[in-house]
Order: sequence, then structure tokens, then C-alpha cells
Amino acid sequence: MSASLGRYEPLEGSNGATSKSDNPIEFTPPRKRRSSFWLLLCVMISSIIIVLGAIAFVGFKGSSHSSVVKVCSDLSTRHEWRSLSQDEKRNYLLSVKCLKSKPSRLGFQNQSLYDDFPYLHSRQGEQTHYTAAFLSWHRWFIHLYEDALRNECDYNGYLPYWDWSLDWNNISGSPVWDNEFGFGGNGNSSEDGFRGNCVTDGPFAWLEVLFIGDISVPHCLSRGFLEGDELNKWTSQWQPSVIDGVLSTQTYANFSLRLEDGPHLSLPHIIHGDYSVGSAPADPIFFLQHAQIDRLWWRWQQTDKTSRLKDYSGLGTDSNSQATLQDILDVDGLGPSMRVVDVIDTTGGNLCYQY
Repeated sequence: MSASLGRYEPLEGSNGATSKSDNPIEFTPPRKRRSSFWLLLCVMISSIIIVLGAIAFVGFKGSSHSSVVKVCSDLSTRHEWRSLSQDEKRNYLLSVKCLKSKPSRLGFQNQSLYDDFPYLHSRQGEQTHYTAAFLSWHRWFIHLYEDALRNECDYNGYLPYWDWSLDWNNISGSPVWDNEFGFGGNGNSSEDGFRGNCVTDGPFAWLEVLFIGDISVPHCLSRGFLEGDELNKWTSQWQPSVIDGVLSTQTYANFSLRLEDGPHLSLPHIIHGDYSVGSAPADPIFFLQHAQIDRLWWRWQQTDKTSRLKDYSGLGTDSNSQATLQDILDVDGLGPSMRVVDVIDTTGGNLCYQY
């Protein structure tokens, strides 16, 4: 936007070039001259205001985070994986694979939009762990992933979640590992991968993963499920009684830490492989896991929306400050960075979904 200032042209007689005695026909009476002067002055002031307003608007549009208050007019619903039809599952899986064919938004020539997510998580997402921003940053992160699927790869559904509390006593038998309508299994024991086996079956067989953390180490998508007592130790965190205990926590700071350190931390230990490092989103099951984590936060908020939609406290991401609702959730250009307050309510206009 731009606006140009009107150029003030002096009235005849204002510089003494003419006078009442020299040219009586063109003489401007004093009262009318003053009125014209104030009219022009008002025009100039109005023009300046327009220019300053344009500058402020452009500056706002180019800011690093969104402050636009949007209204949610069409609330979407995220569903549990096993409740989707076969066509819906197939559509989701194909859309995830499609991200590999889309160019990087982070400006890397040799990686895809699919690879942007694990790279960003290893750099920004990891910094939010054990801080107040853990839940809010990941809420925005998985929303950007959902948007990428819908806008870049013609996905016509919404991000599903995996309710692992339904599978806590038989993790490997969960339908999410189905080879046709799931994410493939534990890989091939004869094909060594990173901290596990190369996944050689299902829709993500031999998927190339570019990073370990934020270091470029191309390799096969890998998993290495735990077994025996170690497996039981971690899956016990998914028992419905344990989840109910987490949901009964009264303050946000305590709830967030209990959720992160218990149910959330279990999956990296259980799946191992690529899920065990900061670039965990390279395993597409990551987004169903974090949709479940987000769902549990949403459930906690729903029990007392009046107070819990504003309950946000704990350690800031710089480790030297207390978190506030005005803190910025930085995503390095993968999408717009937001303030916590802009994503605290999933039914607000910036997100517009429920579970």
C-alpha cells in the first residue's frame, strides 16, 4: 500500500506577488484565504495519517508472528485412526507420501517438505521439552503439518490421532502398524537401520530419512520395538488409570510435565529407531502420537474452560524466564510463528478444530 502527499501550492497573494491595489480582481479577502489555508493543511495532515497507517499495516503484515483475531466458522473434528474408513486411511497415507514430492519451505534444495518437519523439530521443537511451550509449540507444529497435507497434497480429511491407551497391553498388535491400512511394522530384522531395523513393508517401505537430529545422515526409516519387561515398563504409562491420573492434575505447569514425562516419553522408548531422536517426525506415526498428546491437553482444558484456557505457566524456553501467553512459537518459516495465546484454544479461528 502507498499514498502520496498532496503538494501545497501557495495561493496568489500569499508571497506578496499581488496585492489589493495592484490587482483588485484577483484579490482574496482575508477570511477566505485563511479558510483555504486550513483546508489544505487538513488535506496534508490526512495524507500523512494515510501514509503512516500504510506503513504500520505493512509492518504488521511482515511481522514474525500473527496477531490477527480470526473467527472459527467451520469447526473440524479429528478422529482416532481405527475409526477411519479404509478409503480415508488410504487417502491420508498417500498424502503423507506426497509431501516427499513437494519442495522444501525452509529453502533447502536437496530436501522435501516432508523432510522440513523432522529438521525443524530437531532445532526448535527439542528446545520446548520440559518447558511450558512443549504443548503449545507442538499444537501449532502438527497443525502446520495438517495444513500441508490438505493444501499441498489434496488431503480431504483432518489429522487423525492414535489413542494408544486402547493398545497399552498389545502395542505391536495395534492397527496403526497394519501393512496396508497403517504405517507398516517393526521392519526387517535382517536389514539394519538406525537404532533398529529398516522398515521394508507397508506404505513407507524403504522410505529415505535424511536426518539424525539436524545432521544430514541419509538412511532408511527405522524402528526397533522394545520387548519383554522393558516394553511393559513403558506401556504401563498408557493404562487408562494412569491417563486419568494425569488428567486430574490441577495446574497447567504440573499437567504438562506429567503428560510429557509419562505417556509422551513412552513412545520414543517403545518404537526406538528414528523416533528416539530429535528428528522423530521422520517417522510419520509421530503426528498421530502428538495429536493424541494434543487431545489429552484439549480434554484437560475442556473440564474447566473458564479457567484452563487461560492457565499457562512454567519455565520459558530460554530457561531464565517464566512463560507467558504472549511468548512466540517460532517455526523458522515453515509457517507463520504464533503467540501462545493464538493457539491456546483449539476452537479459535487460528486452529478451528475439536476432538
